[in-house]
Amino acid sequence: MAASKSVFSVDVATGWLNGARRVPSPNFNERPAGVNIDLLIIHNISLPPGQFGGRYVEQFFTNQLVWDEHPFFETIQDVKVSSHLFIRRKGEVVQFVPFNMRAWHAGQSCFGDRENCNDFSIGIELEGADEVAYKEKQYVAVAAVTKALMLAYPGITPERIVGHSDVAPERKTDPGIAFDWTRYRYLMKS
Repeated sequence: MAASKSVFSVDVATGWLNGARRVPSPNFNERPAGVNIDLLIIHNISLPPGQFGGRYVEQFFTNQLVWDEHPFFETIQDVKVSSHLFIRRKGEVVQFVPFNMRAWHAGQSCFGDRENCNDFSIGIELEGADEVAYKEKQYVAVAAVTKALMLAYPGITPERIVGHSDVAPERKTDPGIAFDWTRYRYLMKS
């Protein structure tokens, strides 16, 4: 489903995003008791690296990737990860983990003086690569989703929206130099 200004809303009770396609992942657990959701982390992913449009990311996040379909897949065979959301190149939004649960997206990470960002963050993966321009439909979708998340979780403010590279700078570079933060922030305000 392509995004528009009124397509998305969060059901805070269930943690699901209305307007997203649901593909439940087994790769999540409970958030620590008493922790508020107050950080949004933007990532990118493509499988195989640099290739878009296939089924592999969904398979990876649901532990169904066939390891011998591509040589790269063998290098991630033992990895168990997920994200709350995945935004495809055409703007479709897919949800893997309810927001009230802890998705496994940030890994070893730190924001300010707080470690383990998965505990208090929501992760959004954009189908992309660090140096490949993102599509306008992705910017429209991620901005609309962000607005819905900020309404549902007021601890997420513009200052608390970061890239994976900001919370894990020694390990990660995404969403990369191709991500237009100015465009994204402009669409969030419109």
